[in-house]
Amino acid sequence: MSIFQHPFMVHALLAGTGIALAAGLVGYFLVLRAQVFTGDALSHVAFTGALAALACGIDLRVGLFAATILIAVLFAVLGERGRADDVVIGNVFAWILGLGVFFLTLYTANQSGGGNGTATVNVLFGSIFGLSTSQAALALGIGVAVTGATLAIARPLLFASLDPAVAAARGVPVRALGFAFLALVGAATAEATQAVGALLLLGLLTAPSGTALLLTDRPYRAMALATGLATTELWAGLLLAYYAPRIPPSFAIIAVAAAAYGTALAVHRRRPGRTEGRTPSMPQHSTHERQAAAST
Repeated sequence: MSIFQHPFMVHALLAGTGIALAAGLVGYFLVLRAQVFTGDALSHVAFTGALAALACGIDLRVGLFAATILIAVLFAVLGERGRADDVVIGNVFAWILGLGVFFLTLYTANQSGGGNGTATVNVLFGSIFGLSTSQAALALGIGVAVTGATLAIARPLLFASLDPAVAAARGVPVRALGFAFLALVGAATAEATQAVGALLLLGLLTAPSGTALLLTDRPYRAMALATGLATTELWAGLLLAYYAPRIPPSFAIIAVAAAAYGTALAVHRRRPGRTEGRTPSMPQHSTHERQAAAST
């Protein structure tokens, strides 16, 4: 029997494609801008937002998107040039975790939710095999929209990421780009929660982009590679979970992504003539590449 004869599998592949496209592209800039800790914090924000929605008796996706986008923008407000530093993120992180405990207590104490922990588990570990047709279509649409918006600002965002001081001097709206980018990260984070859950979504954001940056220093090639890797790894994880039903799909997706990153890292370290001491996640782009990113 073909996998495409199962509606849950078709829904998972459709939704997963949109999620992976957004996560791969947004994740590339997260790693390039050294904002991985921001993604980690937003994964916990997603959990807290979902619990807040559940405690209030509304659709958890409303809480997911509202919380992640609002807190992402708050990071930009509190940070310099639209980037939050570790101190800001750490303080907001602790506050959000406290709120998560509070909303979890409210939700579990509520008579209508006290006997059902399924929603909480789905937020933590994902529920991509449980999406309806409308949910899958919405996830695909949001993923494509986030990808398109990121591509629309990719050139100036790349310049602002590589050399923010020079970008600002040349009139690039560095701070506004930081706001826009973090809002897109918030949306991508909320959407990715459906696929791999709040606990594992950081892997979907960073593993494909980390792999791409190990394989190439060319920025646009790395963007395409990160997006392609994220999509391929998500599909492979879904197929693995389908043929081995005891394996949760979220674990399978992240396991494939981690294996790809480990393989790329091993190849990178064995590559002859590689630059010692260089950080793979922050490639040394040439002056020509920076000028190309700045040109319009």
